[in-house]
Amino acid sequence: MKRYGMSNRLKAAVVRLTLFAVLLATAAAATACSNNAFAGSEGKVKVTATTGMIADTVRQVGGEHVAVIGLMGPGTDPHLYKASQGDIAKLDQADLIFYNGLHLEGKMQSLFEKMAAHKPVIAVSGNIDRSALLTAGDGQYDPHIWFDVRLWMTVTETIRDALAAFDPTHAEDYRKNAEAYLLQLENLHRETAEKIGSVPEKSRVLVTAHDAFGYFGKAYGIRVVGLQGISTASEAGAKDVSDLRDFLVASGIKAIFVESSVPRKAIEAVIQGAKQKGHEVNIGGELFSDAMGAEGTPEGTYIGMMRHNVNTIVEALK
Repeated sequence: MKRYGMSNRLKAAVVRLTLFAVLLATAAAATACSNNAFAGSEGKVKVTATTGMIADTVRQVGGEHVAVIGLMGPGTDPHLYKASQGDIAKLDQADLIFYNGLHLEGKMQSLFEKMAAHKPVIAVSGNIDRSALLTAGDGQYDPHIWFDVRLWMTVTETIRDALAAFDPTHAEDYRKNAEAYLLQLENLHRETAEKIGSVPEKSRVLVTAHDAFGYFGKAYGIRVVGLQGISTASEAGAKDVSDLRDFLVASGIKAIFVESSVPRKAIEAVIQGAKQKGHEVNIGGELFSDAMGAEGTPEGTYIGMMRHNVNTIVEALK
């Protein structure tokens, strides 16, 4: 009687197909892991934040209960930032999204509105009293709220409340972490006011690449002049350069500051123009305006960034 068993050739083909299927499954699993921005964060609240300042504050308040990804690293200009496919994945995989609002991340606004239908998307500026905000001259508000530490304390409270609402199990920890961080911010506010106050009043003029320091000037009593407006979406023109040059010469100002997230070319043109008129202007230092410093450095935290800016300004102007 003839047996209809599987031939050796067919057995080999089945083995090959089985191995191939296993390899495909393994590769798919590896790809899924590599595309998971929050891999290894099981059990934690997954948060994606836009700017470094927001990401750092969420870490301070969230502590061990949160995993935080910041989209915009050192030297990044949020006014011009466009979300990549990788960024969209990080936003999609998050439990909560925090962004500045007030049109700071203008090119991402429609994306936030779409994602708000599926998860909490929080503008950290949302609870700030509008009477405390500066206007940008075009009907919008100045978004650089982090330069007034007292306003950033309100931001901290907004982050605390959002985390507690999403994860009530650890709400008490969020409150305690926020309380400790708010105390640090209160000390930072006093320290900043004292240091800026030590600069002679006639020398308290802060000239920068773009007008990001309005809240800083209002809060700490220093005049602020920017080459560009509040947004860097349009480059400084020849008239902007010549106007600022003439201001420096007429006012006898000796120091001008560059910013880590704004190209230096226009500022260098101002310095060269003043020199041609017989007035020497030096770069007083580099300030962090729309982005913090590198991760792992003091300037890579909100408090460290603020202290760096204040110390740089005071040393140059005194």
